[in-house]
Formats: sequence, structure tokens, C-alpha cells
Amino acid sequence: MNFFIRKQNQPVHLYRTAIIDIGSNSVRLVVYSGPRRNPALIFNEKVMAGLGRSLAETGAIDEAAMARAIHALERFRIVAREMDVDETVCVATAAVRDASNGQEFSNKARALGLDIIILSGEDEARISALGVLSAIPDADGIVGDLGGGSLDLARIGNGEVLDTASLPLGVLRAAAVQREDALALTRAVSTMVAPYPWLSSYPGKPFYLVGGSWRALARLDMHLTAYPLRVLHEYRMDVSRPEKVLAELAEMDRDRLRHATGLALSRIETLSDAIALLRLIRAHLKPSHFVVSAYGLREGLLYARMDEDVRKRDPLLVAAYRFGQLHSRFGEDATPLYDWIAPIFAGDPPEWQRWMTAACHLSDVAWQASPDFRAERGLEIAMHGNWVGIDAMGRSMIGQALYTNFGGGPRPFPVADHVAPPQMLDRAIGWGLAIRLAQRLGAGTHDVLGRSALELSGDTLNLVLDAADRPLYGEVVERRLRRLAQFMGLRPKLKLA
Repeated sequence: MNFFIRKQNQPVHLYRTAIIDIGSNSVRLVVYSGPRRNPALIFNEKVMAGLGRSLAETGAIDEAAMARAIHALERFRIVAREMDVDETVCVATAAVRDASNGQEFSNKARALGLDIIILSGEDEARISALGVLSAIPDADGIVGDLGGGSLDLARIGNGEVLDTASLPLGVLRAAAVQREDALALTRAVSTMVAPYPWLSSYPGKPFYLVGGSWRALARLDMHLTAYPLRVLHEYRMDVSRPEKVLAELAEMDRDRLRHATGLALSRIETLSDAIALLRLIRAHLKPSHFVVSAYGLREGLLYARMDEDVRKRDPLLVAAYRFGQLHSRFGEDATPLYDWIAPIFAGDPPEWQRWMTAACHLSDVAWQASPDFRAERGLEIAMHGNWVGIDAMGRSMIGQALYTNFGGGPRPFPVADHVAPPQMLDRAIGWGLAIRLAQRLGAGTHDVLGRSALELSGDTLNLVLDAADRPLYGEVVERRLRRLAQFMGLRPKLKLA
């Protein structure tokens, strides 16, 4: 006997975009799916083809590297087809652009059915900068995208790309230049930045690090400083760190370093050249600090295709809303929940209220976990989810709110003070207790929130209910109202409308 009734429902097809990025170091396929403003990365594969490795010596892509890259493109074309992508964008950067046999490579790629676009250096700089803006909308400084064959720079501010520059000096080429003599790289950088006086016109602004080599530097710095999060995006480094990391790198065993950080050996081998370039660029830019962006060229290609109204949407809230709907019990819009708790936190700064909105969207995402681990699940989603448009302090506040909401208790979880200070975590505990009360009052649904309210009145926290809803004020609801009020230093009171 068949005890199961099978529904023949077709899954919803979300728009899928495949980006094939042919760089000087690697050839990579990344597939995105979901909301156009901040789609989820559903597939990511790279092949370290090394197209730019021989450029400094021969000016051409060597045969072995070309064969590896073309074989990777053959696989990626089939994978994209099997994933039923709606759009494939294939771009090539410095190695193919500059190589004497770059046209030969392009012809082979097109023979596979790929409509390859060879980006100019200025286009590469602009698109990478758009990628940073897509993930850090209020970014204001200079973007540096370090690849194998070029360093692309862009001035960004007010949501726009204002200036661009492309230096034909990526991490692979830097290695060849440094072999000439100790000062050759210094002279090369000075010569290449001279035509771009704007580069030295914005001292004291952040320098946004893009590209695998500089992300590897940041990953090593996180390891050396025992940073409590493993999220690279918006990781901040002091401008003095490159020298300190380089000194420690010289003393570290490569195998131990690889196992401790997860970095590929090919990245470790180019770290010293990446650091050398960063130090020289720092001397010209004089930035306030370094900020790592996990978004760059590939995300910039997506961002460039968005309508203006889509670009203006908040990437954090779009992603949190989508994730919350997919993983909550009832798939409801959490706006009524935010509106219900917001009046008692009306004095919070706008950025905190934004984080509280995201916490509301995620307030029911851990219900499928074991009851003993829901708090930990909520914390993990907030702290290590693939969010953008948020820094480590924001992650910590959302994490604390969810941890408290899912029953983790009002005490702060053990995160070092430099991630989020205790007073910020205390505020997030209040958010969590308020969300926890709302979730119990309406059993995870939100209609009742529209018929009730939380209000502050002097030293009293009132829960306002319609008389017809008086039976909803059970002992668990009463206990959660009392806990929230006590945490805020108030007296709890039920008030019938």
C-alpha cells in the first residue's frame, strides 16, 4: 500500500545568470539565482589555468595554459546548459587582452559557442567598482582590483564610479618585475600611476581590496589576529598590517599555513608580491584603512544589468526577506513584526533600525532545527550567512537578537568586544526579547500584531490587546512580556483597548 500522496508540482524557476570570468590566474564559472538585487551564488568553480603567467617574459599565453583554459570553458559551457541558466556572460580580462595570441584564444572560445567579451582595463576597473557598490552601497574611497595581469583602480562615492585607471601590473607581472632588481617594482608603480593624479587626491579615505590575492592577505591577517569571524566581506585592516603580515609570512611553514587558513598553495606563493604592490599603492593613496570586498567584477556585471529601481533596493534586506520567507513556518512578510516592536526602540540610530528589520525577517528561520539548538542556528545564520551591505558589528547585533529570540537567553554570547561592544549587544538582546514576545503572542503569525501594540508609558511597558483577544494573554505571553520589561527597566502591564 502506498502511504504517500505525491504532488506533481514543478519547482519555481528563479532567474539564473552564469558568469564565466577568464582572468590571468584563473578561469571561473559562477552561477547566481534569485532576486535580481542580491541573487544567491548557487555554483562556483575555478581552474587555475595561469593564462598570464608567461606574459611578462614572452608576451603570449603559453600552449599548456591555453589548453587548460579551453578545456575548462568546454566543461563550464555544458554545466551552464545543464543548470538551465537564462543568461551566460563570458568576459576576459588582462591576459587575453594583452597577449599577442589573445585573438587565437578568443577564436577558440567562440568556437565553443561562447560570446566572449574582452574588457578594456578601464571597463574592468569600472565594473569591479560597481561590484563593490552593489555590496557596500555607501562605499566612499578607492577600489583596487588586483588580478594576475593588471591592477584596476576606481574612485567611488555617492553610489557612482567617478574615475578609473588600469595599471598593467598584476601579481604575476609584479613577480617578474621584482626579479630585475630591488627597486624595479617601485619605479614601475611610480611610472604607471603618474598619468592619474586623482589617485593621490583622496587621502584619508578607505581603500577597498578586491581580487583573490588581496583576499588571501586578509584571510592570513584574520588567522594571525585570531579574528572571531570567518567572513571576509567588509573585514577591515589597519594600514600598518601589510608589513607585519609579511614579516610573519617569512617565518611560517607553507604546509602549516595552508592547513590553518585554507589558502591554496598558488595563492600563498604570490602573497609576498601582492603585499609588495599594496605597500607601494598605499604610499600613493595614503588611505585611512583597508576594507575587503567579497564582491568585484562578476557581481559588477550583474549590477550593471540591473534597472535603476532594482539597484536602489537594500541588498541586506532583500536577501534577509527572501531567506526568511523560504525558511519560516508561514512564509509571511515580517514588516508587521518590525512595525510592532519598532515604537519601543524609536531612539535607535537608522543603521541599527535597519539591522533590526533584518532580524525581524530572519526571526523564524531556525524553527526546523532541534529545539535545543535553535538559538545556535539563528546565531550561525546571522554571523556566517552570505549577507552583504553589513559589517561585523551589524552581524553581531542581528546574531544576538536571533540568539535571544530563539531562547538562547538574554546574556551576550561570547564575541570579542572589538566585534561589537557590550552596549550594542545589550540593545540587540532587547530586540530579541521583543521579537520573542511577538512570536509567542501570535504563534508565529502576524495578523494579531495588527490588532495589538507595544507602547511605552512612563516607567511602564504596555501590551495593548483588543478585549476579544484577551484569551491570547496566556502565562507564557505574560512571562515574556515581564522578561522584556525587566530587561528594559520597566514595569509590565496588560492594557485592553
